[in-house]
Amino acid sequence: MSATARHAAELIRIDTTNWGGGRSQGERVAAEYVAQALDALGLDPLIIESAPARANVIARVPGREPQLPALVVHGHLDVVPAEAGDWTVDPFAGAVREGMLWGRGAVDMKDMDAMILTALQELVGSGQGPRRPLIVAFFADEENGGVYGSQFLARERPELFAGASEAISEVGGYSIAVGDRRAYLLQTGEKAYAWIRLVVRGPAAHGSRMVQRNAVLELAQAVSRIGAHRWPVRLTPTTSELLAGLARLSGATGVDDVDALVASTGKAASFLSGSLRNTANATGLTAGYKHNVIPARAESTMDVRIIPGEEEAVLAELAELAGPGVEIVVDNSDIGLEQPTAGPIIDAMAAALRREDPAAEVLPYLLTAGTDNKALASLGIAGYGFVPLLLPPELDFPALFHGVDERVPLAALDFGHRVLTDFLRSY
Repeated sequence: MSATARHAAELIRIDTTNWGGGRSQGERVAAEYVAQALDALGLDPLIIESAPARANVIARVPGREPQLPALVVHGHLDVVPAEAGDWTVDPFAGAVREGMLWGRGAVDMKDMDAMILTALQELVGSGQGPRRPLIVAFFADEENGGVYGSQFLARERPELFAGASEAISEVGGYSIAVGDRRAYLLQTGEKAYAWIRLVVRGPAAHGSRMVQRNAVLELAQAVSRIGAHRWPVRLTPTTSELLAGLARLSGATGVDDVDALVASTGKAASFLSGSLRNTANATGLTAGYKHNVIPARAESTMDVRIIPGEEEAVLAELAELAGPGVEIVVDNSDIGLEQPTAGPIIDAMAAALRREDPAAEVLPYLLTAGTDNKALASLGIAGYGFVPLLLPPELDFPALFHGVDERVPLAALDFGHRVLTDFLRSY
């Protein structure tokens, strides 16, 4: 097993489950693990807790050309929950099977955490170092929007990121199949999000009565209307460029049938289709406490992902779809991002990929989810997704994010280490 795989496995074995809303196993033990690895390289890592056990790690790495703007290279240490009974393996065992490393965090995103460590071990350990100064960060709480992690540090300790103009993190740089061609998706933007609750209040009553209003029924109808709504295609500069690239690779005559173009990417289509539209998915229902009591309150949580710049319009449309008597409460929200799809950093990422895979086609895309780059954007830092992975086309990689039996090929980890090291050495 390579050093990258060993680091990833050790991090998976540290349970950093984050249920959200401040409930978490905490990242302190994982933070101490990565800090120890950085300290062994002669760096001076700083562990910062935003709350007990909610630990972040920051370290600066000198560059060969110190006059260049610094690059933030960041990952997060927390993971979403895993129901062990649903998995083929123990989700926190860091098991290796069938040439893959299995466990919660294998792709989101302890694989990248491990790549960062081994890239630094190679560059700093050899005495060569990266080309430009690096600010290496391992954040807490990304799976809760970064409240105890990137948001906290950007607000309370912005000086830690002084001198940085760009950042790289999840979710991009991985390969997809377009027919018989291979392409790599660079994440140059991400949708905004709003985590909302639909709340309906009505009179409580005995379950045997004939009632005019029932909070549970009204909520169900509101959720159903939103779920049935067909959001229209809304292209951005990023998605327009992506579609043009897919048309070229698939041999399509144009980009009119956007859904067919996205379908040409096979299993990656489940990620990419959401980048073309706003989405609103119900994720939870809460109502009632006894069979024979009509409750006075019913709630549904919804995860709303929004094309950058359309936040207000989407929330207004959701209110109209929900209907009168349904309150919309925004529990958490954050901005969308869209960075340039051309420039020196894009060229450097593409060049590093092509040095390992000369046939690589590189396309930009808009991430349907969010990353800690949102918090860094408040400091004027342009963030990109670059976790380079050469994946077998039969692997349903998008389904592994927050999914059951999360796993990553060992060969992909080593590919990622080589590409990331090359990128940091040359950019």
